[in-house]
Amino acid sequence: MVEDEAYNLRLLQGMIQKLRPAWEVVATFESVRDTVEWLRHHVHPDLLLLDIQLADGLCFGIFDQIEVQSMMIFTTAYDNYAIQAFKVNSVDYLLKPFRESELEQAFQKFERLRGLVLPGLTDYVEVVEAIRKGEKKFRRRFLVSRGDAYIRLEVEDIACFSSENRITTAITFRGEHHNLDFSLDTLEEQLDPDVFYRANRQWVVNIRAVIRIENHFGGRLKIHLQPHYEGDIMVSRLKSMDFKRWAGR
Repeated sequence: MVEDEAYNLRLLQGMIQKLRPAWEVVATFESVRDTVEWLRHHVHPDLLLLDIQLADGLCFGIFDQIEVQSMMIFTTAYDNYAIQAFKVNSVDYLLKPFRESELEQAFQKFERLRGLVLPGLTDYVEVVEAIRKGEKKFRRRFLVSRGDAYIRLEVEDIACFSSENRITTAITFRGEHHNLDFSLDTLEEQLDPDVFYRANRQWVVNIRAVIRIENHFGGRLKIHLQPHYEGDIMVSRLKSMDFKRWAGR
């Protein structure tokens, strides 16, 4: 286990002890250097839990120095390293603060993957990649800056995303507005397309927020959302059929 904050380390150890009491935590480290040194002289464990930002740099520095044979679960407060994490033997990517149930799901995924590794198969990267190709991981939450701290914003609580003057805002079903450091183009790639739809250049909407769809002049559609928005949210004639198919799934 690689974690440089004592509180988070104790919290994670407690979760592991509760969820998998038979598992043994063979070692804990807080730096890239100490992790690499230990891995060079010991049999690699079945599973590594790694924070990303460590005392002496990013944990990816470990993989620059040694080929890690373990499967890995990343635990971090930063969501912008997910793609880099899944280029290695990653099972899951958990954003702090994560719930015990999320760690349990990650452990179950690890156990399923380990069960698929054939006896004598030393490189299971192909197994992990084959499974990963069949599933798409969609964004589940955001970390939103609030002064000197961060709050967690669950995607399921977001009614829509708007973009104006290059500022992207997430609007919740409670009517709260949160600025995000993501473009709508990026969000469109990261959100579940069964739930969210790119209505136009300024709006991405949640199907649960769509309460009425009106036919409009020129074959366009006008969307009414909950929470209420005073302006017009329009879908072009070219996208109208696709939007209706999406809304009617």
